[in-house]
Amino acid sequence: MASQRVPVALDAVGQAEGSREVEIRPRVSGILEKRLYTEGTPVKAGQTLFVIDRAQYEIAAAQAQAALSQEKTKQEQAQREAERLKPLAGGRAISQREYEEAVSTARQAAAAIEGAEARLAEAKLNLSYTGVNAPIGGIASRALRSEGSLVNANTDLLTTLTQVNPIWVRFSLAEADFERVRGAKNVRINILNRDGSVAADGGKLNFLGSTIDSRLGTVQLRAEFANAGMKWLPGQFLKIQILAGEQEAFLVPQSAVTQNEQGHTVWIAEGGKAGPRAIKTANWVGSDWIVTEGLKAGDTVITDNIMKLRPGITVEPRKTDAAAASPAAAAAEKPAAGR
Repeated sequence: MASQRVPVALDAVGQAEGSREVEIRPRVSGILEKRLYTEGTPVKAGQTLFVIDRAQYEIAAAQAQAALSQEKTKQEQAQREAERLKPLAGGRAISQREYEEAVSTARQAAAAIEGAEARLAEAKLNLSYTGVNAPIGGIASRALRSEGSLVNANTDLLTTLTQVNPIWVRFSLAEADFERVRGAKNVRINILNRDGSVAADGGKLNFLGSTIDSRLGTVQLRAEFANAGMKWLPGQFLKIQILAGEQEAFLVPQSAVTQNEQGHTVWIAEGGKAGPRAIKTANWVGSDWIVTEGLKAGDTVITDNIMKLRPGITVEPRKTDAAAASPAAAAAEKPAAGR
């Protein structure tokens, strides 16, 4: 058996979540008149989702417009008065104080216009808020308030929006595995099907945790995947494969590896005798275990009749068809009839 370059692959179970999740709340109070979207369907950014009764806000805007017009009229009158008194003050027909008071009144009128304009802008803004729009594109959930309900500004939750393309997958890695990922370049993330085949590749890490969970000894990570067809939904559990470079290791068929409380073990044929050897495994590549410790070049791993083996039993080397076809299978051994 010879070592070879194999991928550093780590498996984890992650949970999908929206890349953006927004709570939709009204920004003005009033009676909810209409719902303009279909629950559970995609909506576009800027699309109107709900309409709140506009009447009181239209009236407030009209009143603010009228108040602005009044202030402008007062300002024009005060300006004319100041211009009329200016030559009189120059000819000493009136006191300088009387003229200065007229100028001050004109300035106050100009300031009052600015205040009235601000109140009009506020009234128009509140009027625009009667249409509750989607701040992002995404999937709109069910409406939590029905038409005819009184909703309060910035308080009542109307619905939620979730952006599912791209989708985020949050998962955890043990501290030792996290160190391997953090120090690797060009880390690739895959989503696997139940049978272990790749369902989606090209995932990118967009978050690495900066703290270790003291209870579990794990670190939080998050990957991003394209999800144009909404194949994955928020809350769904997914099997994740993290590819973080390559390593020098041995490939051993899964059938040759046994596992117990102490760890993983293979049987080695050495000097015509069978003996167990503890190994350290990483993960699978196809139908083979990646063995990172416990084997050395030239070892003969027994892959046949594992259940019949006992320490020291005489074995007769016999290569299997799988071994001949794939160097990863190493050599197969057949136990002798007895000792």
